[in-house]
Amino acid sequence: MSKIRPSELDERLSSDDVFVLDVRPRENYQSDHIDGSYNAPVYHDLRGGDHGALDEHLDRIPKDAEVVTVCKAGVVAKKASSHLREEGYDATTLSGGYTGWRHYDQNTLVYRISSAIRKLLP
Repeated sequence: MSKIRPSELDERLSSDDVFVLDVRPRENYQSDHIDGSYNAPVYHDLRGGDHGALDEHLDRIPKDAEVVTVCKAGVVAKKASSHLREEGYDATTLSGGYTGWRHYDQNTLVYRISSAIRKLLP
């Protein structure tokens, strides 16, 4: 399963080679989201095993870009990435989901500690 860290995604957001797909419910997305992301509110469907709900959004997802899927913590986004790969997309999951992104974006103590630990581990 391919993952991308928030810092890596942030570096790539200004390029056209990445498309951020946020699968969280619409109200969560409207409350706060990664700038430029697209909301396909299929979180509950994917969580319940209905991967077909994502198919209704495939015409909005470019085939020529890496698709980075986002949910609250990354678990449901993994399901979205898996389904998208089956459909021929280059799909990656945002490590830590939107929660991880928020910690990165706000440079919280949690993010700084986890980054330091990651640097120490092989």
